[in-house]
Amino acid sequence: MPLGTSLGVVFGLLLFDNLALGIPIGVGLGLAIGSLLDEDAKKKGLTI
Repeated sequence: MPLGTSLGVVFGLLLFDNLALGIPIGVGLGLAIGSLLDEDAKKKGLTI
């Protein structure tokens, strides 16, 4: 989530010129990436 939030802030400032819009986008991106990685770890039988 921290990585997604930082990327969202950067994209929010570059694309939309709005910091407040970038933070929720980044949190959503971070949650999506995290859930994909968790799902992959479960398939491989790894401990989360």
